[in-house]
Amino acid sequence: MKLYHYLSLILVIAACQNSAEKPIDREALVKRNNPHITRFDSLASLSVGNGDFAFTVDATGLQTFPERYATGVPLGTQSSWGWHSFANPENLRPEETLQEFDFGRGHKELYATQFNDLGRPHRASEWYRINPHRLHLGIIGLEVEDESVYSDFQKINQSLDMWEGVINSQYTFRGNPYQVSTSVHPTQDVVAVEIHSPARTAVKFRFPYPTGVHSDDACDWRANDKHTTILSHYSENRAILKRVLDETVYYVTISWEEEATLSEKEKNYFILTPGQDKLAFTCHFTAEEPEATAITTGEVADASSEYWARFWQEGAAVDFSDCTDPRAAELERRVVLSQYLLAIQSAGSTPPQETGLTYNSWYGKFHLEMIWWHQAQFAMWNRAHLLDRTLSWYHTAEPVAREIAARQGFDGIRWMKMTDPSGTEAPSKVGSFLIWQQPHIIYLAELIYRTNPSQEVLDKYYNLIQESAAFMYSFATYDELEGRYILKGCIPAQETLRAAETVNPPFELSYWHFGMELAQQWRERMGEKRNLMWDEMIDKLSPLAYNSDGLYLAAESAPDTYIDIRFTSDHMTVLGAMGILPKCKLIREDYMKNTLNWIWDNWNWSKTWGWDYPMTAMNAARLGEPEKAVEALLMERRINTYLENGHNYQDSRLRLYLPGNGGLLTAVAIMCAGWDGCTEKNPGFPKDGTWNVRWEGLHPMP
Repeated sequence: MKLYHYLSLILVIAACQNSAEKPIDREALVKRNNPHITRFDSLASLSVGNGDFAFTVDATGLQTFPERYATGVPLGTQSSWGWHSFANPENLRPEETLQEFDFGRGHKELYATQFNDLGRPHRASEWYRINPHRLHLGIIGLEVEDESVYSDFQKINQSLDMWEGVINSQYTFRGNPYQVSTSVHPTQDVVAVEIHSPARTAVKFRFPYPTGVHSDDACDWRANDKHTTILSHYSENRAILKRVLDETVYYVTISWEEEATLSEKEKNYFILTPGQDKLAFTCHFTAEEPEATAITTGEVADASSEYWARFWQEGAAVDFSDCTDPRAAELERRVVLSQYLLAIQSAGSTPPQETGLTYNSWYGKFHLEMIWWHQAQFAMWNRAHLLDRTLSWYHTAEPVAREIAARQGFDGIRWMKMTDPSGTEAPSKVGSFLIWQQPHIIYLAELIYRTNPSQEVLDKYYNLIQESAAFMYSFATYDELEGRYILKGCIPAQETLRAAETVNPPFELSYWHFGMELAQQWRERMGEKRNLMWDEMIDKLSPLAYNSDGLYLAAESAPDTYIDIRFTSDHMTVLGAMGILPKCKLIREDYMKNTLNWIWDNWNWSKTWGWDYPMTAMNAARLGEPEKAVEALLMERRINTYLENGHNYQDSRLRLYLPGNGGLLTAVAIMCAGWDGCTEKNPGFPKDGTWNVRWEGLHPMP
């Protein structure tokens, strides 16, 4: 028996001992929620991947119709390493994006902004926002004449087997049957495809030039003259294509197992024509020239099957099948699909972009304030190793973050908001002034430590935590008149507020308290004394501001919170101050409950984001309002829609939004396993007999 089987058995036994319940049938739980597609639907594409690489297909099991899916959930082939920059003939420099601000902290501060003093875009700022951008590595699809044959595909029967990590597609095309299986290797960027059809249809390998557009599929099919695809090796069953896009080079290795012929149809366009009714091939994408050995489709399928069985068996599980509430099945579907999507899209060696590895949003860059929403759930669902894999990137970005803090006159390191694998800060009129991404590394490292309280974890993250806290201490301003510390000169997570006007946003105040206290605990775990100056700041942080009705304000500087529409749209992050975070001494629970109830009845819910619903659920759970917690997760709003493939739909620009999926899993974890000091079973679910939720392996929140 393999090691992972032993671990799985131990996990199941422990769960039974703790809950005195029969173990959850993990395979049945997963498979009853497998997506099943019976038509072409641009919002129902399916993906396979490994966290660093993902491949998304249409109903053919391949990327046959990329143009038809471009404005839905696009047919992406993206990786953590695949990036490109346009030429910079003007030699624009990052320093040209900097603008001086004075927020009354006794020194001038330089921020990377989009606009100059006259409100005009900086050329340098635009270049550094666009570059680098994530690449679409190439389309792999059936070679059909054109999109007019779309309707000739009939009897579509496609399913994603999440237990095996494979997409199985069946259909007919002009009377000929097709069976296609598609999978991705769990540790290599290899797509494996097996096609059975008497039609012997060729497979196309077509490569686009990047667009550099804010949000799109990153495919410019009109720029063939700007890039090349060179056939650098060809043998009986293998070919290597060298892709050259300006200064970017990568390789595509195609290996086939039956009789077939690869030919160049036109520039950047190759076709593989089978000589038999079966065609099995792999396509390996690499940043460096590949080695001579090739991997087979069977090896990829076996590795995928073993990986996904282990993923589902070793992680946590939540089973809603014993619930009688009619909404329970839908919640289970969302929970299972979200686990799969985040594992393939948001568990790589760099932080994930909000649209994962499916298509570009914000030029394919990632947002560090969103990493908590994507990945906190990994630790709570007993998959902390996936979170740890990504957090290692912070060591790479640390020198850049240190430079940002220094140029603004602060100590320690200041984490950027929008960036890329290099850690380069993307200029922004909003992002450069956000601060709630700053304590994330402290919180996330703490979640890893709680699952593995070892010296190894302490050593790995200690310096990052201490330097992040050093910035937090120096960023806070001491108000000598009132004897308290305040936060100002920032844009809070509720981005409708302005940096020059905002004082003491509630979520950030609470996060400063929580993060600094954790940093002190890490000092004690390392055998060091607490920092007395930090303790003084923790003790003297301003309490959350409230009005005469006992409602918390969007900021101390926003007394008109409940009559100004600016303060009742976007994120209601005041709820995160006791939801994402545990209750601290800055908060009165009765005022927080008043605030939840007011927001519930009066908020502009059409102007929210996908993670606002699980944030509300977490707040409601901590406040003893389980009915509201469930209702928040399943509230019928467009922005809280979960498509057939499990993606959280937002709008026509963001047809998928993975922070919503991650937030859902975090909320369900706290609703089941609770938080530190909580002794109630399933505290986030009503006790009316309709929510008999069973779970195994979850970790509580702080």
